[in-house]
Amino acid sequence: MDIRKIKKLIELLEHSSLTEMEITEGEETVKLSRTSHAAPAPVQTTVAVPAPVAAPTQAAAPAAEPAGKEEASFSGQVVRSPMVGTFYSAPSPDAEPFVKVGQTISAGDTLCMVEAMKMFNQIESEFSGKVKRILVENGQPVEFDEPLFEIE
Repeated sequence: MDIRKIKKLIELLEHSSLTEMEITEGEETVKLSRTSHAAPAPVQTTVAVPAPVAAPTQAAAPAAEPAGKEEASFSGQVVRSPMVGTFYSAPSPDAEPFVKVGQTISAGDTLCMVEAMKMFNQIESEFSGKVKRILVENGQPVEFDEPLFEIE
């Protein structure tokens, strides 16, 4: 399933009253659910009642701001993860990486793979240019919308 389709499905789920959505296209299935996001909220509310716990929560918010400032320091275009999963720079452990720093790429070239729910999803570049930085390590977990590559 195309990454763009998955992004649109996420947007549909966010803007609707649905809590769960499962789409099957051929042999591929994507299941999106809000239940995991809603479950932690009561736990956080309960934990946030004591004053000592509230202080780290307030400290966590400013910690997120420098990350935003760091992202703003990108001089090129940024390729972001379209999903939560595990980042892989090559198709197999003994294979060469899809791209290396300094390599010239075209829009549509495969940059990496993100494994999510035991499915390997190829991440393609939306931009043409030169790979300036690879921002994550092979095998590292990535979050939705996390910067993966900087292209100049």
